[in-house]
Amino acid sequence: MRHFPKIALTGLMAAVATPPALAQDDGGNRTTVQPYIEVNQVLSAEITPGDDMLTFTQIAAGVDVNTQGRNSGASVSLRYERNIGYGDDAIDSNTLSGVARGSLAIVPQAVTFEAGALASRTRVDGGTGISNNPLSVEDAESRIYSLFAGPVASTRIGSVNVNSVARIGYNRFETDNALVDQNGDAIDVFDESVSYQGQVSAALSPGDPLPVGLSTTVGAYQEDISNLDQRIRDVFARADVSVPVTDNFAVVGGVGYENVEVSSRDAVRDVNGDPVIDSNGRFVTDENGPRSIAFDVDGLIWDVGVIWNPSSRTSLNAAVGRRYGSTTYYGSFSYAPDSRSALNISAYDGLTSFGGALGNSLADLSSNFEAFRNPLTGDFTGLVTGEDGAGLAGSIGSIRSATFRNQGVSASYQRRIGRTTAAIGAGYDRREYIAAQGTVLEAIDGITDESYYVAGALSREIGSTGSLSTSAYINWFDSGFDGGNLTSYGASAQYNRAITNKISARAAIGVDYVESEFTDEDFAFASALLGLRYNF
Repeated sequence: MRHFPKIALTGLMAAVATPPALAQDDGGNRTTVQPYIEVNQVLSAEITPGDDMLTFTQIAAGVDVNTQGRNSGASVSLRYERNIGYGDDAIDSNTLSGVARGSLAIVPQAVTFEAGALASRTRVDGGTGISNNPLSVEDAESRIYSLFAGPVASTRIGSVNVNSVARIGYNRFETDNALVDQNGDAIDVFDESVSYQGQVSAALSPGDPLPVGLSTTVGAYQEDISNLDQRIRDVFARADVSVPVTDNFAVVGGVGYENVEVSSRDAVRDVNGDPVIDSNGRFVTDENGPRSIAFDVDGLIWDVGVIWNPSSRTSLNAAVGRRYGSTTYYGSFSYAPDSRSALNISAYDGLTSFGGALGNSLADLSSNFEAFRNPLTGDFTGLVTGEDGAGLAGSIGSIRSATFRNQGVSASYQRRIGRTTAAIGAGYDRREYIAAQGTVLEAIDGITDESYYVAGALSREIGSTGSLSTSAYINWFDSGFDGGNLTSYGASAQYNRAITNKISARAAIGVDYVESEFTDEDFAFASALLGLRYNF
């Protein structure tokens, strides 16, 4: 049972866009394509600490695509938005947001090519991403990008099932201004990383031919982080056994060898020995300096657990073991009693970075997902759920550059009752930073950041032409850096009404509040929107 870490994204859940038109090809595949344009007027009022009021004209174009075939599938939600402000303090912006996830069968049931991409934005305060409207504060917007691609292959040689995966990923965080903490010191935020992953396994199923299941797996993972040339390298080999107890319950265990190493270089130093910082607040890497080891564990790994699959709609796997030189726990539970509801719980543990965690979460997303977008900004900095319940939700958490041990649990539940759809997500995320002695990051080694989040959304069709949706969220961020804490919460509501079969009118209101120890003042904003949408 090998699991790479997963993480969830920031938390404002909002109304789902107007459902796209459905098409059916001759092969029985289902395809939905819905391009649209919007023209909206947005009013954003600062409630505290000031009383500024900003007005925007919002022009947007986007497309939602979902195509599902027998062996391939893809979902895309893409939106370009132009915001035109008025007045002396006007803020104009261009934003591209989207999420895409797909799989293409090169050889049906044998070789599949998988890929995913993400473009999003958030506001950052005290080194953590929070779900606040970036348009509410000038220069507060930061941008997040992630993508991955690679083949997945499977074959059968006699009684042996052989599976393999290869994947390359890229992640990037952009901000226009240097970020500082409550002491005015620059925060070395994540810049970009490239990751590589490969894994091959061979397995015998229980009863074919042995009464127990056996498998062997070898794999490797590496992430190269631009900040201080940090590197995570994980190479492992292991063997697992599955002992059936009943037809749907088995005890499993595994043992193996793993070598994990985290290393980095130091920052360039000035004549006084102080680290050199660039215009974005990031440390300048000493490319010619020696590589320092921050974490190095080499030896035995093991775990034991259970697998329970009483039906195709219920699945549980849970394990406890030893990894990274300490005890580890991970597992998942999914329950979908019918096509209208699904519950998913996941516990994770791994060594990663902001970028690696983001990429793993994108890779875990199903190629058949539903994206919830903020009705006021168009961002989907909220819930993105797949058909299996796995998705992007929760809190971005810290965006610092340092690698960390990532542990946590996330849960989501969604249900459709007649004309009403409800969804809720919650979770906890813990990050213990890892840094090499003698480097500029030495002081943060062992410091822990923790995030908690809860978000919910409810939508209902009203009559034959209208729909109403509401959402609410709350995020808590407890930083180990000088005891800084942050709480952000808010709510929104949207009403849509069809004027013709192509044109609909929409109105939305929202409130966001940020209570932060990283700044001298708290922030509160209220926004309202009136607009029209044309569906092609």
